[in-house]
Amino acid sequence: MSVTEGTENGLASSGRATTMRAFGGLMQAMGTEEGLNTGLEISLRPTDVVITPFGKSGTTWLQQIAHTLRTRGDMDFDDISHVVPWIETSTDLGLDLNAEQKADPRLFKSHLDAHRIPKGGLYINSCRDPKDALYSMYKFMEGWFIEPGTISLDDFARGTFIAAASPGNSGGDYWTHLTSWWARRKDPDVLFMAYEHMKEDLEETIRKVAEFIGTELDEELLQITMEHASLPFMQTYKSRFEDKLMRDQSVDILGLPENSDSSKVRTGQVGESKQELSSAIVEALDEIWHKRITETLGFADYASMIDSHRKEG
Repeated sequence: MSVTEGTENGLASSGRATTMRAFGGLMQAMGTEEGLNTGLEISLRPTDVVITPFGKSGTTWLQQIAHTLRTRGDMDFDDISHVVPWIETSTDLGLDLNAEQKADPRLFKSHLDAHRIPKGGLYINSCRDPKDALYSMYKFMEGWFIEPGTISLDDFARGTFIAAASPGNSGGDYWTHLTSWWARRKDPDVLFMAYEHMKEDLEETIRKVAEFIGTELDEELLQITMEHASLPFMQTYKSRFEDKLMRDQSVDILGLPENSDSSKVRTGQVGESKQELSSAIVEALDEIWHKRITETLGFADYASMIDSHRKEG
């Protein structure tokens, strides 16, 4: 039975989901358990760097920063994940995770929780306000896997960030990801940052990444990276940051339109969710924050958490 036949009542004529149940079915069909498990078996070298934010929390930006630093500005790729492969999906996409890369150190991407990440490498993680990450993820999925105008932001929030906070969840959600990497923020093999702080000071972000991955940062390389990691530059070359490999996979496996919108480079604004989320969803997310973060780590809200990290130096 095809994906389309199995979720017929929840799909538009485009093949995109019109219900959260159908959306879940499409996402599940995008990869195999065998492919994931093979990716998890990667043998990381001590110099390998894995970029590990939760989805829509700075991953592509960090991929571009790190790749620019190690190559002095290489842009000869059609998809950033060709040169900085995604551990969870590369096997299903036909990429060899153990292959040599364009330059050292080898770079990888992952959205895995800290306790599930393959061991032995170096890890760069950035966290982001859950409300902004939620809204950004919704805009990313709408027009690709979700038929525009069919699934509301509220329903998307309930079916993802809110549902994932339910007792018994096995991980892979925003809340588990944040707490798992927060616990490792001071480990010598982890560079932990906040998306909001990255937006405030790109130069400092670049300096931190360069030092962490062992790249000597001269003034010319700093200026190249400042340009290549800027929003205008990445918007100019946005087709190289639009998940081409995964989009092609969605066409081949799910029959989604070839012109689906998978753009990752939008505005990246801090606080962009404030005018979009309903009061009911804001209240639900705040309640989850209290149960999952405040009661265990003591932070009243996200802002106080990242402020504490900044003060730690």
